[in-house]
Amino acid sequence: MTQTIAVLRGDGIGPEVVESALSVLGACLPVRVQEGRVGGEAIDATGEPLPPETLEICRKSNAVLLGAVGGPRWEGPVRAEDGLLRLRKGLGLYANLRPARYMGLPTPLREDLARDANLLVVRELSSGVYFGEPRGISDTDAFNTWRQSAEEVRRVAHVAFGLARRRRQRVTSVDKANVLEVSRLWRTLVTEVAGEYPDVELEHRYVDAASFELLQTPGRFDVVLTDNLFGDILSDELAAVVGSIGLLPSASLGPGPSLFEPVHGAAPSIAGRGVANPVGAMLTVAMLLEHGLGRPDLARLVEAAVAQTLRETRTPDIGGNANTAEFTAAVHRNLSWLRWTPMPAEDGRFASEWAV
Repeated sequence: MTQTIAVLRGDGIGPEVVESALSVLGACLPVRVQEGRVGGEAIDATGEPLPPETLEICRKSNAVLLGAVGGPRWEGPVRAEDGLLRLRKGLGLYANLRPARYMGLPTPLREDLARDANLLVVRELSSGVYFGEPRGISDTDAFNTWRQSAEEVRRVAHVAFGLARRRRQRVTSVDKANVLEVSRLWRTLVTEVAGEYPDVELEHRYVDAASFELLQTPGRFDVVLTDNLFGDILSDELAAVVGSIGLLPSASLGPGPSLFEPVHGAAPSIAGRGVANPVGAMLTVAMLLEHGLGRPDLARLVEAAVAQTLRETRTPDIGGNANTAEFTAAVHRNLSWLRWTPMPAEDGRFASEWAV
């Protein structure tokens, strides 16, 4: 049965990288695309960063693919980024997955530190200081509320431990329990949930120590579980492991359709020049295939094709001279070759068996 994908191209380089990503998705399996507006383009067209019709399209889809939102044109009272926050809330998304794996590219880290890195940040997405009420600002004062319920902690912890079971069976929970009451609740509840997963090892780290250790020894981490604010910061820090934030994908999970988006911003300074790096969007499609459409076999195929292409050609932001179209064409060539070339997979099958 053909799956329906809600596509929100967004702002800046969003439409360019989404087009490349959609071509890769279409090479894997047939999909039906439903387009919607979000962010700055939605403000320009409707005055709202998330029009009701866009949210309805997303709710009726099997998965949502988003390009990027934001830019200096929309930094007034109504911001483009408000559309993303409203979309997450409207879809009930509560667990953000941010993988980071060494890809053989130059990084700020020594190669011997980065080369064994293969970790996943699981970030609580629906609560914390980003959403807590009351909040406010005046000329002389500002305040935010950091609020976290027990259920919000438990459900994201279950996601992290479930994913760890499919990886290397290790969860590092990150908090600031030495000074924050919300972190004390977090640590208590994560420890309780861990008791339901005796095959998974749990360790606790304060966020300041974790931020250092993730760069000092990234290879020792498997699944990193943390709250909304800390997860936002730590997952961006992991760009140092792969070499560029433009290479990082993400998935946001909830009870209904999940949202998939590359981590990079809208990058308006290079929009329309045809040089945007589509890797983050393509790896986001791999996450969409696995977590949105239940096709981990095809996800591994896309990841392999992107990895092979990075060994052959690169866009300017990572030291190459290929434009977006050239890089995308190279991924398609490798995708086609890998589909028909025997290549051992984790489950013992071959790439040639992934053809659809």
